[in-house]
Amino acid sequence: MKRLLWLLKWLLKATVFFTLFAFALNNQQETRVNFFFSTHWSAPTVLVVLSAFTVGVIVGVLGMVPRWWRERQAVKKKPSSEASPQTNGVTDGA
Repeated sequence: MKRLLWLLKWLLKATVFFTLFAFALNNQQETRVNFFFSTHWSAPTVLVVLSAFTVGVIVGVLGMVPRWWRERQAVKKKPSSEASPQTNGVTDGA
């Protein structure tokens, strides 16, 4: 069973790789991206799409950092006595 899951995992990875590779091969024509003030960037379509994806990931991660930082600081400030182990449903007789 473990070997079958390992094989399926690698089959999925290979499928994703070859799909992206075929996408890159089919989108090699030149694309022009126009910016402000008459500036532009000419590159293959696949590079433009990859760049847009990368910028989106970076913006998403940077958007998550402040909340992650606040939660991390809250955990550090929390006294360790509040993090007591669970009693597995045993009460003190009340």
